[in-house]
Amino acid sequence: MINQHTREVNRSKGAANSDILLATIFEYMGKMSLETDIHKMLLLLADLGTKLVQADRCTVWLHNRDRHTVWTVAGHGVERISIPDTSGFVGRSIQTGVTLNIGDAYLDEHFNKTVDLETGYRTRSILCMPISNQEGTIIGAFQAINKIGMPSFTANDEKILTFAATYAGKSLESFLLQDELAETQKEIIETLGELGESRSQETGNHVKRVAEYSYALAKLAGLPEEEAMELRYASPMHDIGKVAIPDAILLKPGKLTDAEYETMKKHAVYGYEIFRKSGRQLLKTAAIIAHQHHERWDGQGYPSGLKEDGIHVYGRITAVADVFDALGSDRVYKKAWPLEKITAYFLEQRDRQFEGRLVDLFLDHLDEFLAIRNKYADRG
Repeated sequence: MINQHTREVNRSKGAANSDILLATIFEYMGKMSLETDIHKMLLLLADLGTKLVQADRCTVWLHNRDRHTVWTVAGHGVERISIPDTSGFVGRSIQTGVTLNIGDAYLDEHFNKTVDLETGYRTRSILCMPISNQEGTIIGAFQAINKIGMPSFTANDEKILTFAATYAGKSLESFLLQDELAETQKEIIETLGELGESRSQETGNHVKRVAEYSYALAKLAGLPEEEAMELRYASPMHDIGKVAIPDAILLKPGKLTDAEYETMKKHAVYGYEIFRKSGRQLLKTAAIIAHQHHERWDGQGYPSGLKEDGIHVYGRITAVADVFDALGSDRVYKKAWPLEKITAYFLEQRDRQFEGRLVDLFLDHLDEFLAIRNKYADRG
């Protein structure tokens, strides 16, 4: 009877533990499905690993085959680390495709004590296994450190972490492909932005500065990080419509006639037309910026005469960024203004051309924007 009772108790505990593991897995699957940042994704995977095998710390490493390195930003208690892909237990696991279950790391010649010596942490037990994609190519490794309450990781821990590694491989491969596509899209957008500026004999650094100004001002204005980044990547397209403006007008060194100015103003519509039908969020943002960055807070701007909150915040922010950079740069029709004249202009145009709140934020943090201007200054 005692043996039967013991077996029933153990079975109940096993079922309860399985339920907890499943709940944990589903919780993190939900979080990871919403994540768009690779660093945060890796941290979620590391957190999942610690909970599944009751480890003190867990690190997720990614393999860069071209550079022969493995790197991580997902270590609990460590900053980003990049090491040769033949180094330590991680390198050994990646090179051999073998799971390593080490009882005492200090007794193994492959262990690198450098991080422990720098941080004062004492690594004991280690469970390290490769992460593979769907084709079986090893793309990284899971490394759990110091089993809580026990001297070493168990065979059951290996099974559990193997499951996590399998899921991680599929998730990371999909994420990295999406990330690569997104980075390619951003690079294309910046290149197109530079093309638009080059037609008016402005430097590619103009679009870089406007992008950085827009991002910084968006953060100061309280926009979420995701939206601020969207603005950063899309703002280089603000003047892409200039590609459709005739050179005789675009490159004219003197003042434009009324008719010429009306033609020039059409670049805002042309830019909008390029992107308005896209289903991509980044290009939708670019369409808004191209269309509205010449609208004015008082309603006297173009092309639609929008005013105040009727102008999208992306357009309002980019307007400040674009005008600040334009006034401080040499153009075919003018020389760069001194800083004192630029700040006086923004104060004069507060709640006229520009939203007053954005002007205040900009001028209150002027040093930050000047640092950006210096970082991306045009070099003769």
